[in-house]
Amino acid sequence: MAAALAATTGAVTAQDIEDPTRAPYYDSFKDKTVAFLPVSMGIDLTEGWAAGIKSALEPLGVTIEIRDPNFNTAAGAQALTSLISEKPDVIVVHNPDVQSYARLLRRAEEAGIYVVQVNMRSAYSTDAFVGADYVGMGRQIGQRLVDLCSPDNGKSGKVAVTQGVLTAAASIYQMKGINEVLNDHPEIQLVSNQAADWDATKAKNIAATVIQQHPDLCAITGFWDVMDVGTAAAIKESGQDVYLLTQGGGNQATCDAIAAGSFDESVVYNVPGQARDIANIIKQLLQLKPEPGAMKTTLFTQLEFITADNMDSGTCWKLPGQ
Repeated sequence: MAAALAATTGAVTAQDIEDPTRAPYYDSFKDKTVAFLPVSMGIDLTEGWAAGIKSALEPLGVTIEIRDPNFNTAAGAQALTSLISEKPDVIVVHNPDVQSYARLLRRAEEAGIYVVQVNMRSAYSTDAFVGADYVGMGRQIGQRLVDLCSPDNGKSGKVAVTQGVLTAAASIYQMKGINEVLNDHPEIQLVSNQAADWDATKAKNIAATVIQQHPDLCAITGFWDVMDVGTAAAIKESGQDVYLLTQGGGNQATCDAIAAGSFDESVVYNVPGQARDIANIIKQLLQLKPEPGAMKTTLFTQLEFITADNMDSGTCWKLPGQ
């Protein structure tokens, strides 16, 4: 009887033990505010990041605020200036280019605000960056162009690049990687390298002109799938067999375009995964409380090259209600 009573008492005591990490974890997020400054809402990338950040942090009591400059860099700089005055705990920023926000990001950290950059870097490095390794991505794309278009494989060797904004990190670093590969392959001719400023209409006009000038063009690689809808339309209207290699966050629209034959291939940096990484970085910052600007963390996103041959029903993700 004594042994049984001791065992029962021990069981009750063990059940009453508190997890010592639980209360500090939830207290770290109480009354905290995270501000998200995208280049624009209304596109799959930013809507996906916002949805993922909200689903991860709002249940913890974190307030999420979104400031939408709608592709207006001046408006974005003004919004960032206002946020510095308002002092949220964290700012998540999607930079339009490498320079426009650089001084403001430094000011934000000096004001005691953590800053997390997503997918397009500023020239100024903040507490954290989550996104694609665009130099490495460019190298992989450059090698794909070599493999696809080499005269050794019976192709013309002629390729074209449609960039976004020339001063954006996605363009600058990616072209560095592409050029590193193509410089070692003189058999590949880069017959066009132009910027469409993330605009599908501009991309379509550029592609139509290049195909007209080079009817034996082998491939076009564009720097954003939403923009490359225009490139795909120009290829279709030309009637030429031009391989289209695009890239993006892996939204369902991309898989649909590949299935329809509009895109031949897409390099995907998974947006839901990036949102999860952003949320986890924010959780770490709010728990560890380092001095803003003292920690420089990079989380590069794993890339996936998607074609009709390797995609399935779960390859791409959907926005709520899509």
